Amino acid sequence: MAKTHVNPTRMELTRLKKKLATAMRGHKLLKDKRDELMRQFLELVRENKVLREKVEAGIQAANKNFVLARASMKEETLNVALMAPKQEVYLETDKQNIMSVEIPIFHYKTRTPDANDIYSYGYAFTSSDLDSSVKSLADLLPDMLRLAECEKSCQLMAAEIEKTRRRVNALEHVMIPELEENIKYIVMKLDENERSTQTRLMKVKDMMLEQTYHYSEKMNENIPS
Repeated sequence: MAKTHVNPTRMELTRLKKKLATAMRGHKLLKDKRDELMRQFLELVRENKVLREKVEAGIQAANKNFVLARASMKEETLNVALMAPKQEVYLETDKQNIMSVEIPIFHYKTRTPDANDIYSYGYAFTSSDLDSSVKSLADLLPDMLRLAECEKSCQLMAAEIEKTRRRVNALEHVMIPELEENIKYIVMKLDENERSTQTRLMKVKDMMLEQTYHYSEKMNENIPS
């Protein structure tokens, strides 16, 4: 139903048609954005699932080795071995813009490039199970960081998808139908006005013709024969 405050003029009709064209273009762009976000979101979800299974399996293996190491080592020796980590990790964060969504990117580097610097203890009083546990956790670091990226990106993209979906629905179910209804209302009113104007013009024409005809008759009557 058209709104009562719509002014049924040709200027208003032109303005609403331009607004409708803009709304339809915006609707198409938002739908394309939503579809692309959904595609990339699903790719991230699949990658997130694979990474999570891999990281959980790695953590379970590390925990299993740590339990074996704890069973075969004295608690004091184990505590001393893990008290002061030898390697250091420096983490840097960056952002990547994907369809107006800034997702995090993590970059890391270690204090030294030597892979054996992860062991902060000597091998004389420790077990190989502890070495395996520490090595498993060190190898998992890149996957854990990537998993963190994926999970945060999924959260951000899901929020953006929901926001875009609401905008698409608002345009599709509210704004565009309202504009179309208002345009239809103005066109109907303009047609009615045009028909009314034509009817009045025809009446005026008939009146003028009738007046002219009667005037001619009177003139003919006044002319002497």
